[in-house]
Amino acid sequence: MSFSWHTLWAFLAAICLLVAVHEYGHFWVARRLGFRVLRFSIGFGKAIWKRTGRDGTEYMLAMIPLGGYVKLLDEREGPVPTDQLHEAFTRRPHWQRIAVLLAGPAFNILFAILVLSGMYWANGVNEPLPNLGPVPAHSAIAGAGAHEGDEIVSVNGAAVHSRNDVWLALLDAISQSGSIRIGFKSPDGTLHSGPLDVGDADARRQLTEPAALMAGLGLEFYSPPLPAVLGNVAPEGPAGRAGLRSGDEILSINGEAVHSFDDMVKQIQPHPGENLTLRYRRQGREDSVHLTTLSSTDKGRTIGRILVTQPLDVPEPASILRHRDLAPGSAFVLASAECWHMTTLQARLMWRMLTGHVSVKNLSGPISIAEYAGDTAAAGPAAFTGFLVMISLALGFMNLLPIPILDGGQVVMQAIEWFKGSPLSERTQLLGQQFGILLLVALMGVALFNDIVRQFG
Repeated sequence: MSFSWHTLWAFLAAICLLVAVHEYGHFWVARRLGFRVLRFSIGFGKAIWKRTGRDGTEYMLAMIPLGGYVKLLDEREGPVPTDQLHEAFTRRPHWQRIAVLLAGPAFNILFAILVLSGMYWANGVNEPLPNLGPVPAHSAIAGAGAHEGDEIVSVNGAAVHSRNDVWLALLDAISQSGSIRIGFKSPDGTLHSGPLDVGDADARRQLTEPAALMAGLGLEFYSPPLPAVLGNVAPEGPAGRAGLRSGDEILSINGEAVHSFDDMVKQIQPHPGENLTLRYRRQGREDSVHLTTLSSTDKGRTIGRILVTQPLDVPEPASILRHRDLAPGSAFVLASAECWHMTTLQARLMWRMLTGHVSVKNLSGPISIAEYAGDTAAAGPAAFTGFLVMISLALGFMNLLPIPILDGGQVVMQAIEWFKGSPLSERTQLLGQQFGILLLVALMGVALFNDIVRQFG
């Protein structure tokens, strides 16, 4: 990862915005149900700005922008004036307490729906067609009857319309037991289908590891060749040290013409640690550089690399896109369905992760999220907005988990109190909080370990 100030600011902007949405949900519902709100804080720790509103609530921005909170009047935290007891959290009806707790996750999900609706209404829906590129002869996808040029139209009988649909449907199907059947449409319009053999439980779990699914199945989507134009050029890499820059177009390598970015990669990989001459075009002028490739191990073989990427903002060619324009109502309905599908899929995959059917390597920590924030911000407003939608849904879902320190766990505890007709003992509440903290620390530890492995593995 190339971590920069741009990446950091994109990450902090995203976190602060989504935390503000989450906490505003708690704040808004609490105020309307008659709870007294003492403080609305974005961030933790020492205040860098604060003021007290006419409503008596203290509004604050704090030093550590990795969260926030809404502090309500609560007898458990100290004496409450008699004339304010009716506004204290512990004196409000249980259904109102639960409503306040659920409001934070609900606002994150609603935010995602509204933003996604706006994107669909403004830009329509551009779905990259799930047409297959080359199909390896002995791959799992070939065993299902796939041929180059076929379009994937269904997974286990459920229709799929885009590459993202295919990826999510396959991940969902592979992470559970049972047979998998894929439907195809040939270029001549003929429909056919076949069973996908993904092996035993261990093989299925390995396919759920990050970046393993498509390669493991031998599934590659068709994309028209893109010019060998450089995007990010690592300054410490062979290309960067040789003087190549973002925007340069590679024309030939050792005198052999380069026809696309993939062609450039294929010509460089067989030459680990070797000297190469690259001819390039920059702002209409051609020149050449000499460099020595790095040696890198990939899937058991040694390959050459020059540490460059494609530009992030390259649009998909119109030839592989299915475009739909949507009215406001249709955009809202589709966005709501997409957000519901993503949230329920998160729940299924989380459960399967706990039961050992999905690899825990899928847990991402702050490093990976920051990297994604920086990459999408560099790719443009549309990509960054899509990132906000995804993270807002994840934040809403995670806070609904029945872990005592999270909103979902607090809802469970309030429901138990409501059912039994009396408050839980202080010891029970303390044990619940300690268990919640330990569980969150464990989850964050696994996620951070995964981040480190991704960066250095």
